Amino acid sequence: MADDKTETKPAEKKASTLDLTKPSTLNEKAPDTFKVKFDTTKGPFTVEVTRSLAPNGADRFYNLVKAGYFKDIAFFRVIPGFMAQFGMSSDPKLTAIWNHANITDDPVKGSNTRGTITFAQTAMPDSRSAQFFINFGNNSGLDRQRFAPFGKVIEGMEVVDKINSEYGETPDQQAIEAEGNAYLKKNFPNLDYIKSATLL
Repeated sequence: MADDKTETKPAEKKASTLDLTKPSTLNEKAPDTFKVKFDTTKGPFTVEVTRSLAPNGADRFYNLVKAGYFKDIAFFRVIPGFMAQFGMSSDPKLTAIWNHANITDDPVKGSNTRGTITFAQTAMPDSRSAQFFINFGNNSGLDRQRFAPFGKVIEGMEVVDKINSEYGETPDQQAIEAEGNAYLKKNFPNLDYIKSATLL
């Protein structure tokens, strides 16, 4: 019986480390490089992450993907020629948790060129949590504003280009925080969504 108890402990520990309601437990170091396949309502695309570009950002992204965060996640702010933003949870309870799970800024080593993926953030230092954007164009002006790219779309950028932009910046982020996808699907029925994200 003692052996059985010992065997169940690692399994329990592993399960708890993938609990999206406990951001502090999702702290595994990411590989030096890794790929993530996104399945979206517009089709698939693949991102390749280079950890050395922004280690804190790469680690957070890796853990979110591994824990299954990116399910039914809207591209809620899409500005043609600029970027497509995503990362607010469909569940307001999760959004409330992750809004306060900020990570330390990384020095900007890459540039916000077409296809790169970067954290969204506020004007305050160390304000990155679980929101991201993919650059449609060359947005190198963001490099001076602490926006540190950590990866790039290497397959399917034509899919990213087709993400629906008809609502622009109209969706209200406070309403998304309060109501999640219920608000988005009622008021912005044609938004595109991430169905899943998988480590390759």
